[in-house]
Amino acid sequence: MERTLVLIKPDAFKRGLVGEIISRFERAGLSLEEMKIVNAATEIVGKHYSDDKNWIRSVGKKAVDTYKKYNLNIAEDLGTDDALEVGNLVRKWLIQQITSGPIIAIILSGNHAIEVVRKIVGNTVPLFAELGTIRGDFSIDSPDLSTKEKRALQNLVHASSTIEEAKREISLWFEKVENLLLESFNHIEYRQGIE
Repeated sequence: MERTLVLIKPDAFKRGLVGEIISRFERAGLSLEEMKIVNAATEIVGKHYSDDKNWIRSVGKKAVDTYKKYNLNIAEDLGTDDALEVGNLVRKWLIQQITSGPIIAIILSGNHAIEVVRKIVGNTVPLFAELGTIRGDFSIDSPDLSTKEKRALQNLVHASSTIEEAKREISLWFEKVENLLLESFNHIEYRQGIE
């Protein structure tokens, strides 16, 4: 079975969407292996959002391209249109967002778990996410608005995008889980409304 990491971000936590989000994964047939509420340290979030220049540049390019798509000039809002500089700003905002309040870190498993989770979650940019997905149903944020307001996208969740990324992120957020047999934690049931 494939494993993946999901982070339910502070914006979803504040809006009371945690139960709805988790139930969507369970209804899809994914198993909830481990879950914890965390007030994330800047150091861990800094490792999660890599300081790799290629990743930072790609994040910055997405923001610049979104501005161009709407005939806007990102340099007017940020003082630069350099993808690396914009990416560094976006990374800083992501770190600020994740450390702004509690998050829920979850390990999900199942057949093609990474693809299934990403399909349930929807496009990273809520504006482009299909209705019926978590982001499409609960957020209308866009890169041009978030950049103008100098903050990260409020897209509710993070979901690993590759097997390698999932392994790295699971070992970062669940350091001991990767190295222990979790006989008693093979499946944790969560039911909305049950105390």
